[in-house]
Amino acid sequence: MSTRLKEKEEKILQILSCLAEESAKGTLIVVEGKKDVETLRNMGIQGKIVSAKTGGKALLDVVSEIEKCGAREVILLLDFDRRGEEWTKRLRQMLEKTRIKVNIAFRHALLSLIGRDIKDVESLTAYMETLKSKICNS
Repeated sequence: MSTRLKEKEEKILQILSCLAEESAKGTLIVVEGKKDVETLRNMGIQGKIVSAKTGGKALLDVVSEIEKCGAREVILLLDFDRRGEEWTKRLRQMLEKTRIKVNIAFRHALLSLIGRDIKDVESLTAYMETLKSKICNS
């Protein structure tokens, strides 16, 4: 049991490490809210992060903000719920029309590991702490 959980923890940490590397290279990350930004900052991701739903922004406002940043590639890391899936799909379509490369691999990789255990990026910290606790107790 703990071996499987340890492997899961290692895979998630590896994904977050790769995300931090991409961000350090200048790849813009798009999340839903301020708490998602804070979570990624606390996990060591220091690059530019845009919050898509802060202040009642419309999708066009988000696309405009991304274009103003001069981003050629963005990582979409919106929440893992149905609404996050919808926003990811719509943002991806809009950004690709403006010839901005969209990376959703990190979102899919995390989603495949966490399943439906958490619904948003901001819950990632608590999820990792719970995972560590389960590993230590088994």
